[in-house]
Amino acid sequence: MAQSGLDLFPYTRMRRLRKNDFSRRLTQEHELSVNDLIYPVFVLEGKNRREQVESMPGVERLSIDLLIEEAKELVALGVPAIALFPVTPSEKKSLHAEEAYNPEGLAQRTVRALKSELPELGVITDVALDPFTVHGQDGIIDEQGYVINDITTEVLVKQALSHAQAGADVVAPSDMMDGRIGAIREALEEQGLINTQIMAYSAKYASSYYGPFRDAVGSAGNLKGADKKTYQMNPGNSDEALREVALDLQEGADMVMVKPGMPYLDIVRRVKDEFSVPTFAYQVSGEYAMHMAAIENGWLEERAIVMESLLAFKRAGADGILTYFAKRAAQWLNESQA
Repeated sequence: MAQSGLDLFPYTRMRRLRKNDFSRRLTQEHELSVNDLIYPVFVLEGKNRREQVESMPGVERLSIDLLIEEAKELVALGVPAIALFPVTPSEKKSLHAEEAYNPEGLAQRTVRALKSELPELGVITDVALDPFTVHGQDGIIDEQGYVINDITTEVLVKQALSHAQAGADVVAPSDMMDGRIGAIREALEEQGLINTQIMAYSAKYASSYYGPFRDAVGSAGNLKGADKKTYQMNPGNSDEALREVALDLQEGADMVMVKPGMPYLDIVRRVKDEFSVPTFAYQVSGEYAMHMAAIENGWLEERAIVMESLLAFKRAGADGILTYFAKRAAQWLNESQA
């Protein structure tokens, strides 16, 4: 169809609205706020302990007492939730991941401490077995090393229940077993835990961006070079992600997750357009490490690049972002509003 004269230059000048700050602000389509941020944290045993994660500059593993102090800062900044990842001592790892559902386990004790001190802070727990298995896989394996789906799901249900009973607001199965969302939802209902939310890692890819995270939780050495391609998604697949999301929603998920983040923003967009449900994305450890390496070398300006990367998630359709930059981003957002 032919354009009218008024659609053509010079009658249409796209730069008009870009000239002044006020008009750029008025016409901005997407905006990042503190309400969009979830801060992933690593907790370890002991008291007054902190350990630097070498592959993630600025990220530390904290004992429960120090994590409480960190969480108080997050609440003061307005960050709505944290995502909790425990560091399991090697002597507590096993073939059947019994420590995952120990009511006195590290994750369970941390949840109780956080909810006691800071009931207003949302606590999201990771439901997966890789921190608890001697082999570093996300489930129970057979003689050939293949993760057995249904037996693993039975353990995941026990783990999710133990987290919910400890007071977790959201359980977040990140294991990619088939049918685990329905099994967890049914168990929560049967136990009267009807308000425990499920954030399903529905489209979790077998990505190379997870390396620093596995260092942080201590599962990298257990994997011994193995991969997770028999249960995490093929990075070349997009339609499959929509099937996974549809199944998890049918089984009772309240919100869905795409992981990793920036390399998979097309998946975020497709999920949001197709389902119009709360959709989250994880700016994972490898993404963080790459940004920090460039920042520390002076190749990128920290605040500008971090905020641009987070805004990209909002533009793609994410309702919330799990990011190791959450605390810094919250500080910057608060400063800009002061």
